[in-house]
Amino acid sequence: MIFRQMFEQNSSTYTYLLADENSSEALLIDPVLEHLQQYLELLRDLNLTLKFALDTHLHADHITALGALREATGCTTMMGVESQAPCVSRNFVQDDRIVIGAVELEVLHTPGHTDDSYCFLLRGEQQPWLFSGDTLLIRGTGRTDFQNGDAAVQYQSLLRLLRELPENTLVYPGHDYKGWTVTTLGEERRCNPRLQVSSQDEYVRLMDNLHLPHPAQMDVAVPANRQCGAGL
Repeated sequence: MIFRQMFEQNSSTYTYLLADENSSEALLIDPVLEHLQQYLELLRDLNLTLKFALDTHLHADHITALGALREATGCTTMMGVESQAPCVSRNFVQDDRIVIGAVELEVLHTPGHTDDSYCFLLRGEQQPWLFSGDTLLIRGTGRTDFQNGDAAVQYQSLLRLLRELPENTLVYPGHDYKGWTVTTLGEERRCNPRLQVSSQDEYVRLMDNLHLPHPAQMDVAVPANRQCGAGL
């Protein structure tokens, strides 16, 4: 398997490229419009065909490259069905499979940050890989105060991940603001302050008291991303 982790500095967003070496089919997770040419150059350099472009949720802090990638490559664009984004080629739901050659991602609906938040699970031979979007971050979790976010629902999503996946699961988040690139589920269970709470009610209180400013691009990004970034 070919794997690349790419970083967009303005919104501290990670984009992930996965590809099957035998079929040369590839997918991108959470691509950012500003880096469109970088993605296209990488695909050309590695002689890959982009089959899918996926968003883990409807982003509020950057403009997605889904629409531009579909125009440039003919790839299939996908978001969760809850996103209500008519621009995508297809929607995914819990337990769907997204396949490129021998690489298969399992789709996990993990609402809470937003109602359309998803993670993607790759079950490797040695250990699973979880592309966690904004559901689980390194030493943090996605905020829950807009876009139908719900701290109690997010707490249950996090509990499900911790209960169902092994501790050695690699976690690749949708963002990081400290320069960290990867963690494990066990490490987050032990070290993530937001996972040290003793109950759902305590987690809700913690999230309700964050009082974070809204993302700077939110008023532009959300409606634009419902159109897959078209016209921008």
